[in-house]
Amino acid sequence: MAAKFKSDFLNVLDQRGFIHQISDPEGLDALAVKERITGYVGYDATATSIHIGNLITVTMLYWLQETGHRPISLMGGGTSMVGDPSFRDDQRSLLSVDKIKTNIESIKKVYSRILRYGDGPTDAVMVDNADWLLKLNYVEFLRDVGRHFSVNRMLSFDSVKLRLDRDQSLSFLEFNYMIMQGYDFTELNRRYGTVLQMGGSDQWGNIINGVDLSHRMGGPQLYALTTPLLTKASGEKMGKSASGAVWLNGELFSPYDFWQYFRNTEDADVGKFLKIFTRLPLAEIEKLAALGGSELNEAKKVLATEVTAIVHGREAAEQSASTAAATFEAGALDLSLPTAEVSKSDLAAGIGLLAALVTVGLAASNGEARRHIQSGAVRVNDEPVTDDRASLGTAALLPEGVIKLSVGKKKHALLKPV
Repeated sequence: MAAKFKSDFLNVLDQRGFIHQISDPEGLDALAVKERITGYVGYDATATSIHIGNLITVTMLYWLQETGHRPISLMGGGTSMVGDPSFRDDQRSLLSVDKIKTNIESIKKVYSRILRYGDGPTDAVMVDNADWLLKLNYVEFLRDVGRHFSVNRMLSFDSVKLRLDRDQSLSFLEFNYMIMQGYDFTELNRRYGTVLQMGGSDQWGNIINGVDLSHRMGGPQLYALTTPLLTKASGEKMGKSASGAVWLNGELFSPYDFWQYFRNTEDADVGKFLKIFTRLPLAEIEKLAALGGSELNEAKKVLATEVTAIVHGREAAEQSASTAAATFEAGALDLSLPTAEVSKSDLAAGIGLLAALVTVGLAASNGEARRHIQSGAVRVNDEPVTDDRASLGTAALLPEGVIKLSVGKKKHALLKPV
């Protein structure tokens, strides 16, 4: 593929499908050739983990670092107290300071596995915008920063228009979010020389606010770069599984389930996902994506293993691949399958199959479990069960001391008495 840019950084992003919009492509490209730049992505701590959609922007920070520049992961300790209203149908619930701090500590663990942090010139830096946002003087902030924002222009952003066109409330608190995010950019430039903010395409308006604010306040030229919101070939939004969001924290979404999520990638998406989510050379990706028929399954396994290795470590990735092989290919029981524990006394008394499916995470509710059973998708120890009133007792235990529950061909879990 012919190089579109002069800088390694933008060429990598372009060739791997990361670029949606750049505020000044020529200017950013020239700067990235001339000097080491600092760029950042902001993440609000509204949950205890980031999800697969966030992995795209974290990967952009990885490539920024790999091409000789410095990435900053900005934790939204301050902005999380307000909440990003972009493209939401309702107002976010306000989080306590303690909850935000707990979430940030949990999220940090994910970043440390993907980026290299330290004191070197290209080592990543983790920053919390609470360090400056919580210290602002309100009146001074309005005079020095707020006067540079046009309400008319802010109302024109798609993220705001969507709420207003639906006659849905947009609080003054949420409306201030875009001002705070714009200020973050200028503050990061002042503290760290940051010149680039990256994010999903839904963040374009918020990021451009920061670029414009720097200009209006007499600051340096800043740049915006967004990535497309990733969808599957079917049109479905990337990042959801049957049981909910695909979290990057192993306690919320197990490495095995994570591996399976990517193993089940649609055929048409294999090449695209290999480029975006793995670090494999493009030449190798082209060979894998060119495989057809049943051979494409091998490419899907490579995809699943490589992405799982990035997020959860190589050992967890290979263990997940081995578990899948034993479960689906060899027909053996692999005790590394996701396991939920129940008390021996409860099992002796009998546990309803509906409750068991929910307990092991194969259904989100009794209603969903019942639908799985009625559709013929549920098996207990590889034997079909069609009675939604069935219960499990100690007689169902396998020689390994567990009960194997399955929904469909690819979702399995174990129930273990303790």
